[in-house]
Parts: sequence; C-alpha cells; structure tokens
Amino acid sequence: MKQKFNIITSTCVPLPLENIDTDQIIPARYLKATTREERFFGENLFRDWCYNADGTLNKEFVLNDSRYSGCILVAGKNFGCGSSREHAAWAIAGYGFRVVVSSFFADIHKNNELNNFVLPVTVSEEFLSELFHCIQKDPKTEVEVNLPEQIITNKNTGRKESFAISGYKKHCLMNGLDDIDYLIQNKRMIEEWEQNNR
Repeated sequence: MKQKFNIITSTCVPLPLENIDTDQIIPARYLKATTREERFFGENLFRDWCYNADGTLNKEFVLNDSRYSGCILVAGKNFGCGSSREHAAWAIAGYGFRVVVSSFFADIHKNNELNNFVLPVTVSEEFLSELFHCIQKDPKTEVEVNLPEQIITNKNTGRKESFAISGYKKHCLMNGLDDIDYLIQNKRMIEEWEQNNR
C-alpha cells in the first residue's frame, strides 16, 4: 500500500546488531514467491530469529517482546548487506515498518526500501548509540521523522540530526508515487519533449 510520507512519530523496535544481511531479514527458502504478498513476507520477517529450531517462539527476540512496538525499526550498522533480494524490503514493509534507522545501509537494499515506501534514515554512530540506550531504558521512547525537513528527532533527549535523501525519492514518498506512477503523472511533459526533440 502506497502511504504518503510527511511526519512520522512512533515508538521503536531496537535491533542493535551489525551486519544484518538480507538472508536474515527474509530467509532464502521464502523467495519462491514471484509476486509481492505483503502479509506473507511480513509474517516471515526475521523468521529464523523469531522462532527456535524446533519451531517454538523465541521469546528472547525483540519482535516477540511486547515491550517494543511501533513502525520504526532501529538497527545496527551495515543493515541490509548480502544479496540484493527485494523480498527483504517487502518483508520489512509487510510487517508494518515505515522507517528503518541505521548508521549505514547497503546501497541496493537502501534503494529497495525506498522503492517499497520504507524510508531508510542514516544517522551518526553517536545518534544511533544514544537512541538504542534510550529505547532500551524506556521502550516508550518516541522518534519523530520529519521527511519534509529531513530531520530525525529523539524525543526522549531532544537530539536532532538531518538526513539525506534524493530529491526524486523524497518527492515520490511524499506524494505516494512509485516510479511508474511518476512517469504516468508526467506523461504529457514526456510526450511534449519527444515531439520537440525528434
């Protein structure tokens, strides 16, 4: 579902692990599907961490911890490394996360998130460390992500940081447009350009 972005304020789910790869986000055995079924992929987000080897629920994993909730995932450095599978972004979006905060994203995964209406917000190591500390101390800690101003705020401490995003992707997110929607929206201008540049 294409939800327009503006300002999002939410509690967070902390995952303070570095080098989380796409196979951990959505295991390879779930990649047989060729269509995006958000509920299916969302239900299997971090599947091998959510469940023990015997199929029982891993109560120690953060997604199974009732203290933590919200539409913002806060993850360690180098999030989304590994293979380029878009299914990983499908799973994150399908679970209900709208924002992922980290100090570094793998480039392909970062673009996959943007293409699936999940906003990757890159922050400094210091900001990320403070945010983890606040969330773990108080799970009700809220974060505000202001896309128009490109500012993220830890509402527990008031600390703010700016984040970067391409102008094109910012426009698409704020208007609920994917790449095809954008082209259709600009069809007349494209046709005029083609006529003038034959």
